[in-house]
Amino acid sequence: MTTTTAIKKTTKKEQKALDVQYAREQLLTHYVKEGDTVYTVLRSVSSSGMSRTISLKVAKEGKILDFTYYASILLDWPLVEVHGSRALRVGGCGMDMGFHTVYSLSRSLFRDEEHTGDVGYLLNHAWA
Repeated sequence: MTTTTAIKKTTKKEQKALDVQYAREQLLTHYVKEGDTVYTVLRSVSSSGMSRTISLKVAKEGKILDFTYYASILLDWPLVEVHGSRALRVGGCGMDMGFHTVYSLSRSLFRDEEHTGDVGYLLNHAWA
């Protein structure tokens, strides 16, 4: 008598949730923690001024680490390549879009039972 096990395929929605969870774990384990400063690098601005491409970096143990890829997965923002560097495409104008990016990242990272209040301010921002 032989038995077969059914292998369940993951749906696109389930795979996306797994990818977001993995990106969040990578960011919290290897890149950022509460109170860290995230540096934003402006790569380009569209001719209309309505979107920008921004890279995200952090200084850890004397090294500059780029975590734009994981941030794009977590935030579900488009990842593009600009002049050989990965960057997020950030839509909008009329405010500090670097701050907006770091604030949004912080809200996505620290959204849990342990944190109360506005978790968007748990990461600091600076332009590089």
